[in-house]
Amino acid sequence: MVKKVDAEISKNGELKSFVVVLTDDADKTADTLKTMAKDCRLKNVPLTLVESPSGPPAYNIAKDADVTVMMWKGTGVKVNHAFGKGKFTDKEVSAIVSDIPKILGD
Repeated sequence: MVKKVDAEISKNGELKSFVVVLTDDADKTADTLKTMAKDCRLKNVPLTLVESPSGPPAYNIAKDADVTVMMWKGTGVKVNHAFGKGKFTDKEVSAIVSDIPKILGD
């Protein structure tokens, strides 16, 4: 998904994105993110981490979510999808990426 979003940003500079991985092992996660950024040749999407498996309280991350995708416009969250372990598939990625123009159009 990150590669697809990175490509969308290349097409439309109005779009911004970042990835936040919630972790309890910052060192291991940082190494993984460095490898991922290099392997995916990311140019527009910074990969970050928060050393807290529950995430920032204001984000209201679902406790049983393995992957959460949020999209903002201005200061308002427009999209918030939570996926349980093994439920984040290519079908969901395509649906989320197809929502990008809708977010930009709001």
